[in-house]
Amino acid sequence: MDKDRIKGAAQKIKGGIKEAVGKMTGNRKLEADGKIDKAAGSVRQVVGEAKDVVRDVVKDNAK
Repeated sequence: MDKDRIKGAAQKIKGGIKEAVGKMTGNRKLEADGKIDKAAGSVRQVVGEAKDVVRDVVKDNAK
């Protein structure tokens, strides 16, 4: 598992917390920051998944 997948998942969780706290407190900036963090985390996870796929393909072709 690639580090980007782990960091992406953590960033999505952090974003969800920020978004929820922003909603509860009426802080629109915090809520928006949370949404941005969640989106960035999703992108980072996809990058990590792509790296894993490439690594597996290279590994299989090396055999």
